[in-house]
Amino acid sequence: MAATEKRRSSPAAGSESGRPTLSTNVVPESEAEFLVQAGVNDMVREALLKVLEARPEEPIDFLAGYFEKLMQSSPEATPTASVESADPQQYLQLRLDWALWYLRLAHHSHRMAFTNNVSMAYDSLSAGGRWKKPGVNGKLYTELLKMILKDGGVSEETVLPLLRKVMCRDHEVVPFDIFRYGVLTCLVFLEFLVKADTLYNTLDSGSGVVDKRVCMAVLGTLEEALQASGISVPIRYLEAGSKLGPDCLALAMDKALTERKPSIAMKKEEFLQKASTIFVKKVKSTD
Repeated sequence: MAATEKRRSSPAAGSESGRPTLSTNVVPESEAEFLVQAGVNDMVREALLKVLEARPEEPIDFLAGYFEKLMQSSPEATPTASVESADPQQYLQLRLDWALWYLRLAHHSHRMAFTNNVSMAYDSLSAGGRWKKPGVNGKLYTELLKMILKDGGVSEETVLPLLRKVMCRDHEVVPFDIFRYGVLTCLVFLEFLVKADTLYNTLDSGSGVVDKRVCMAVLGTLEEALQASGISVPIRYLEAGSKLGPDCLALAMDKALTERKPSIAMKKEEFLQKASTIFVKKVKSTD
């Protein structure tokens, strides 16, 4: 862009007087004007807002990933001709990848930022194209939920009962409220399992197994806490579980150990599976 490029004065080669020869079509422009015209100000401002919303542990890595993603062609910026000529499956996978990226930008505890990012994810999946009508269908919605759970490293056997409760039929148009509920439920489910894993590690003495009586007592106490709360909002499940104080758990464990039952070990996989069952029972079905 020679007409708008800032040029510094320098002696022109071949000039007898040694004075600079300036092009008559050069438009002088300050540094501030250049940043505004190039859209840098808005780009950096948006990036900083995302950092404040997400509050990542590694802000530099977050920004690097953010700008790297911007360098790629977003679904909205993809030329129509390219979209029309793309493979349908690749096109849909591109949108799913973008939706998942939006959902990773902020933790669900930052509710305003999270809701905004869920909205962006919903829009990226609902944009029309040659092979799909506007609106998120049940198939795309379910595929996104599977990607979220797979990203959390949970086995298919563990997540299947949850998916059955929050998934929609392939041909259905999924409203935003249902979309947000399903996404939030899956994210909270992953966090719930992380806390259950930490709880098991606390009970474990280093042998890799825990007395089954103790495990069942702890799981029973956890289930009672969730049932007593009478809540149906996924994020509240974590709050209810966090109210289990050391004294409450200690009493349950002591009671379990005094029972005259044979001592059997319970592995972590079984403990987490039972914990996931407790969680899924509280999840409201989208049917």
